[in-house]
Amino acid sequence: LLFSRQQVVEPKVMDLNEVLGSMDKMLQRILGEDVDLVSILSKSPGRVKVDPSHVEQVILNLVVNARDAMPTGGKLTIETANVVLDEDYARNHVPAKAGPHVMMAVSDTGMGMDRETQTRIFEPFFTTKEKGKGTGLGLSTVYGIVKQSNGYVFAQTEVGAGTTFNVYLPRVEESAEEQSPAKAAPHEAGGCETVLLVEDEESVRELVRLTLVSRGYKVIEAENGECGLHAAEMCKDHIDILITDVVMPGIGGRELAKNLLSIRPDISVLYLSGYTEDAVITQGALGPNIAFLQKPFTLQNLARKVREVLRARPAADPALKSLGKSASS
Repeated sequence: LLFSRQQVVEPKVMDLNEVLGSMDKMLQRILGEDVDLVSILSKSPGRVKVDPSHVEQVILNLVVNARDAMPTGGKLTIETANVVLDEDYARNHVPAKAGPHVMMAVSDTGMGMDRETQTRIFEPFFTTKEKGKGTGLGLSTVYGIVKQSNGYVFAQTEVGAGTTFNVYLPRVEESAEEQSPAKAAPHEAGGCETVLLVEDEESVRELVRLTLVSRGYKVIEAENGECGLHAAEMCKDHIDILITDVVMPGIGGRELAKNLLSIRPDISVLYLSGYTEDAVITQGALGPNIAFLQKPFTLQNLARKVREVLRARPAADPALKSLGKSASS
């Protein structure tokens, strides 16, 4: 969607340090206990103008890529700095242009890459991972987002000596824009309800799960529609909301929701998709207690949308809860 220019971009003036600070705990969870996360952030970082959800995606993709390069553990360093690219640097790093930028560097102590791999790292669908372990879109998405933001990304790597990705975004003099009001009222972004999460992309499913669990929700996860139906049938508790990708192999999100609503009529539904909302509506996906969130989304927007959907539903009838329990037993 990024490459085909079919996605809405909403750039805002922002501070990269604030974005990294808000993601710190989540990044720690993604990396695990065997990877040491070190942040070296500029004390007075310049501001950049980017889409908040896109810059989060860049950070996540680079961190996940670094983690995979360190299967036995290691050290990941994230650094920010104000830099001025000079004419010599620009000549040696086409298509970079001279001028003031904000740099973000993500460095790992992993296995590094050989020269042949280096020439293809930003190529869509190229991956060195075994079948079923990667889509080959992580770094190409980073490249697409950075380029769309008028920035540049370069890799420095050597076999056995780790890898550093340097992202340069143009520095702007405008004041940072106010971020989501959810920051001012974080207590509104959580709950104690039970969520059935169905998403076939493991990295997306893990991020959504971590976001919801950190806000107090109980999460039942499934990797596809068939597993989602089975999980719902096995669950003896009330399920408050289904969060599902629309397009999945086998049973898609719409069919899954239809089947679940037949046995659990009080369940709310939140669709996640990279397609536009209009496309989902015209295909008859939306209805009462059913909502849509377009990918990529910020984690705050996800939490806020879940809360919004749950608040909008009518008070659950105890008889319907009993129906759900009996249907799943």
